[in-house]
Amino acid sequence: MIDGARVEVADYKKDPKDFVLWKPSTADQPGWDSPWGRGRPGWHIECSAMVKKHLGDTIDIHGGGSDLTFPHHENEAAQSRCANDHSTYVRYWLHNGMLNLGTEKMSKSLGNVLTIRALLEQHSSEVLRYALLSGQYRSSLTWSDELLVQARASLDGLYQGLRDADDASSLTSLDRQGLALQDYPSAVVAALCDDLNTPKALAAMHELANQVRRAPDGDAEKHAVNQLLAGGWLLGLLVHAPESYFTQGQPGAKDSLSADAIEQLLEKRKAARASGDYAGADRIRDDLLAAGIELEDSREGTRWRRL
Repeated sequence: MIDGARVEVADYKKDPKDFVLWKPSTADQPGWDSPWGRGRPGWHIECSAMVKKHLGDTIDIHGGGSDLTFPHHENEAAQSRCANDHSTYVRYWLHNGMLNLGTEKMSKSLGNVLTIRALLEQHSSEVLRYALLSGQYRSSLTWSDELLVQARASLDGLYQGLRDADDASSLTSLDRQGLALQDYPSAVVAALCDDLNTPKALAAMHELANQVRRAPDGDAEKHAVNQLLAGGWLLGLLVHAPESYFTQGQPGAKDSLSADAIEQLLEKRKAARASGDYAGADRIRDDLLAAGIELEDSREGTRWRRL
């Protein structure tokens, strides 16, 4: 807000902090004739005009990056209040923090933008969503390979909670018809009502996954599972059946083994263990691990997942 810090102080302004509503246009710039000469709308007036035409004098929510708070949104609000003769222009301003790559803000001007389309070639949409939700929207978030690795591991933990449930094979999604607000997990709802505190909501989701693991079989476990699925719906997570999630693989994965080939190797391993050939069984486990397939032995049998 220091005079001259952003733009050169214009000598024709009554006050250096005044902003331009109608910008003069040179011959080679877009422009229209007006009572104030040939020119074009200023940046701030464009947004005020679009809001007034399509949404009205007062709107509920206005979003934008934290770098737009001043001067853009301050000026936009000032001129809209004056033009509409109304003290309330926006009821809630939502200013999101910057997405950083290393120490720099991700922006077109710096040429360091990562597109969702490119990221989806290496990561699932659900992993990307979890990574973005791991930071509260007002805070800056540093994007890195480590962030995505952590997001995948954390998402695995939520799905593992569902996979360990008795009827995990039948889990696909929650039937939300008829659900009231009180039917959703209170800790997740409270976190989202607290200025969209998504990190706190994710922490509540992991506590729900732990409740699924600790719950005795029957109604208690079913209730815990439904609570976890309901919280997942609020966050756009847990959209796959757990078995499908662990066996379908991630985009860009290098393994070439089909599900049928993996099952055949598991049968060979089972036969080797039954005959006492534990060294042969271990070799099959190691070969699968080298191919990006991890085995998990339990009393119910062996299940696998793609890494």
